[in-house]
Amino acid sequence: MSLVDQNQSCNLLLRALCDADRALLAPHFERVPIHREQVLVTPGERIEHVFFMEGGIASITSMSPEEGRTEIGIFGREGVSGTALLLGADRSPHETFIQVNHSHALRIGAAPFMDAVEQSPTLRRMMLRYVQTLMTQTGQSAVANARHQIESRLARWLLMCRDRNDGDEIALTHEFMAIMIGAQRTGVTVALHILEGTGMIRSTRGRVTILDRDKLENLAGESYGLAEAEYRQLIGPFGQDPAYA
Repeated sequence: MSLVDQNQSCNLLLRALCDADRALLAPHFERVPIHREQVLVTPGERIEHVFFMEGGIASITSMSPEEGRTEIGIFGREGVSGTALLLGADRSPHETFIQVNHSHALRIGAAPFMDAVEQSPTLRRMMLRYVQTLMTQTGQSAVANARHQIESRLARWLLMCRDRNDGDEIALTHEFMAIMIGAQRTGVTVALHILEGTGMIRSTRGRVTILDRDKLENLAGESYGLAEAEYRQLIGPFGQDPAYA
């Protein structure tokens, strides 16, 4: 893949890199399709590839034999999979899979990716900044799940999806939403009705349309915005930032 192709990628993390760092990665990239429910990182298995997302939304989840999947983080075109590699591990206890929409990603082997990171202090610093934003998001998820009602947690998660989605209509099932906010499916259904009744969203089978973002932000409260602000401070424009493209 040429440097020109990489510069044209809509992955925000790649766009934030300097030309020299992109040039280190460019020869090893392959643009590949990604589809819903595709697994990018299998828990406990060696990470073979890293995916710089160009669309869609990926979930990082923890698996419990009793409770099933629980989401601990999400990312889209602002991020990259396989961050355990940056922290000295070659595998992760958590699963990463595509949960919303199909799209494309720039895929690079784990070995050439880490070779480039080791060669360039500026590339390493930028990748670790991204890890910091992901850790901030994970912390906010823990606070939201511990302190906020289902409606507030759902509002936060819908806002996070909207930040990573083209347009206000998001393809979501009640089952996925239950996994993402750590709730029962029946509780999600009730919460959706409440948000719909107040004019924040319109919910149809398998789809949610955001109608009033301001109301959603008020409902989400302090559980939303900290990780997004951290990304803008450390990496570049994202979400509702006017410079975001």
